[in-house]
Amino acid sequence: MVDYIGIEGIQGIVGRLGPARFIEGLAAEIEADYRRWGEFDKSARHAIHSPVGVIELMPTSDGQMYSFKYVNGHPKNTARGLLTVTAFGVLADVETGYPLLLSELTVTTALRTAAMSALAARWMARPDSRVMALIGNGAQSEFQAIAFHHMLGIREFRLFDVDPQATQKLARNLQALGLPDLHMTLCSSAAEAVAGADIVTTVTADKRNATILTPEMIAPGMHLNAVGGDCPGKTELHADILLRADARVIVEYEPQSRIEGEIQQLPADFAVTEFAQVLGGDAPGRASPAEVTIFDSVGFALEDYSALRYLYKLQREQKQPEEIDLIPHLDNPKDLFGLLSTSSVNSIAAPSSGRTVPGLAAEVAAT
Repeated sequence: MVDYIGIEGIQGIVGRLGPARFIEGLAAEIEADYRRWGEFDKSARHAIHSPVGVIELMPTSDGQMYSFKYVNGHPKNTARGLLTVTAFGVLADVETGYPLLLSELTVTTALRTAAMSALAARWMARPDSRVMALIGNGAQSEFQAIAFHHMLGIREFRLFDVDPQATQKLARNLQALGLPDLHMTLCSSAAEAVAGADIVTTVTADKRNATILTPEMIAPGMHLNAVGGDCPGKTELHADILLRADARVIVEYEPQSRIEGEIQQLPADFAVTEFAQVLGGDAPGRASPAEVTIFDSVGFALEDYSALRYLYKLQREQKQPEEIDLIPHLDNPKDLFGLLSTSSVNSIAAPSSGRTVPGLAAEVAAT
């Protein structure tokens, strides 16, 4: 039997902790795994692109456990009443190759992306940051707001989306949290939202080289959390922002970010820092209060590994975790065919005619 977490399962797990505590706990797991960066087998994710979206596989392993995530990105799905992003994942034991957990990752991806954003900002943003512009108010936005409010003490959110209904949705959901120290300003443009912000998070969905932020919007000391650019031909920042003399660009895994991140716009020799280097003390997250820091976030498989391992631990803490019979249990592991007993094999098709041969199944079983 394999542990299973579906939609009801993730609702229960997050519901017991609350989204803020779940995100903070997940951020701690991600940080711990990034601190042992050298133990992981790393590769850029495998992507199959189409004119309307992308489907990706994201694998990694630390030699003890293996994980992968299946994830899509289809920006036009919302017009059909479908999610832009869906995902599921597997955590497996390396020694046997047996899967330990099959889990939904659609909701969990939003939670882990928010956890990673807030974790990076802890190391990169000014400690006195209290105002955040949140540009792109779709499915990921509430998670980002909760993470930054809980983990960094953000008190004011300046919201903008090209779809005013998305902004209204976000404002309603944040208001429903009942946080007395949380203030929101609904803005009419990205420039208005960015003005006066300490942190700017961009989490837009269009699959194109967009220019959500332009150089004149950026003030010294800002931290930019660029989340939406996550595949070839999809960016959110004007290239000149990255080229600022006072800018520091930090990525998750450089070979993948070169393909998919904001830095895909720049020459291959443009210098960046990997987040693991910051945690390891090899590079600062921020060198001065006036520095502009940019987290070029595309999402990396290690974060999904952390999320799956975290879910597996939380589920195992329950008395009766949900399981599915995904892998057969055999008395004789060499007799896989024996799993198909005579009660289920009633006939065998004759290859030449396509007709069934009565009694042949019983004869084979007796033999």
